[in-house]
Amino acid sequence: MRVLLIGSGGREHAIAWKLRQSRHVQELYCAPGNAGIEEYAMLVPIKAAENEKLLAFAQEQKIDLTVVGPEQPLVEGIVDAFEERGLKIFGPRKAAALLEGSKAYSKNFMQKYSIPTARFKSFSANEVAEANRFLQGTTFPVVLKADGLAAGKGVLISETKEKAQRAFEDIAVKKAFGAAGEKVVIEEFLEGEEVSVFVVTDGTEFVTLASAQDHKRIFDGDRGKNTGGMGAYAPAPIVDEALLRQITEQVVRPTLDGMRKEGTPYRGCLYCGLMITKSGPKVLEYNCRFGDPETQVVIPLIAGDFAELLFSVADGRLDNRNARLHSGSAVCVVMASKGYPDEYETGKVISGFDKFSHGDDVVVFHAGTKKNGSDILTAGGRVLGVTAIGQNLESTIQKAYQAVEKISFDGAQYRRDIGQKALKRLDKAQL
Repeated sequence: MRVLLIGSGGREHAIAWKLRQSRHVQELYCAPGNAGIEEYAMLVPIKAAENEKLLAFAQEQKIDLTVVGPEQPLVEGIVDAFEERGLKIFGPRKAAALLEGSKAYSKNFMQKYSIPTARFKSFSANEVAEANRFLQGTTFPVVLKADGLAAGKGVLISETKEKAQRAFEDIAVKKAFGAAGEKVVIEEFLEGEEVSVFVVTDGTEFVTLASAQDHKRIFDGDRGKNTGGMGAYAPAPIVDEALLRQITEQVVRPTLDGMRKEGTPYRGCLYCGLMITKSGPKVLEYNCRFGDPETQVVIPLIAGDFAELLFSVADGRLDNRNARLHSGSAVCVVMASKGYPDEYETGKVISGFDKFSHGDDVVVFHAGTKKNGSDILTAGGRVLGVTAIGQNLESTIQKAYQAVEKISFDGAQYRRDIGQKALKRLDKAQL
């Protein structure tokens, strides 16, 4: 099988690493890739947003399966273009990818099909007065979300009416997140514990992968600014069998059933970002692809042939035999550049890679790196995802941090409490 992987981050490195373990993958290409992915795939100098060039490459190289990492190509219709030319590709079509591409669409969809979510109302950029009137009669805090794709940054929490009004103006009028703010969703603030559930589906049948928990804030104790994710672990102890059944019946099934009823069946990876509230799970957001960094802990726990699993979905006949899961745990600690998530430094030499071997239960996934001669340099805000796999969560956390200590670059920052929330929950369960 000749496979093309689209993307350049830690998620794509994890996907490439897993695809390379398949006996069916003879050739693996990645566009554009990064310094770490180069170990597993031939890098192709085409950006993830260049859909026409990617299509031409896939046709020229007779690619058997294309796997899309980031959301932008999916929302722009890359799957439609590939399938119209008879090419197999893993991911949802443009109409189905709207679940991530438009917050207003996804919220209205959830409301229509009685999928639990926060109460909300949407306003266009020219409805400032209407939004202000709505804020006059609501309770705080509230959450304001830019409707379109905003690279994970289009969410603002406001504790007062005045802050909420300014936030709406920033998003809708001043275009703080660009065109993504043409419409704004204002919704109630949900309290509880966040969790991510990944589903792989052919549109009708589906399999659920390991649950995961991300750590969004930059500093320990969930303090500081939101980031793209500073680490994750899987499975999440909060998602026991009973809760997973509830999520399946109240969220996953009605979502897939609703998409088919809409005439836009969902095929690919459906990411359900959930808040586990006192009244049960509620959907915070959908993603139309594997999340990051959660992918870096979910994919290592898949025991089956990953390439076969993705191909079966692209072929419209999910083979759930390849979705078997390991019984252990995985923990990812993100090492980020100094200054991240604001303006950050790049071009720093990374050392310590030579201290790892392929026999270790540790994989260092590259998120923002580049090669310069024999050196690997930092080239992004989130630089590395140091991932450990083990039998239990406590020992796996220790293994991950022991690995982090072997790696260094100037200004490296990382959280030191990844997974501690889960350990506390496990301790309570044992009392």
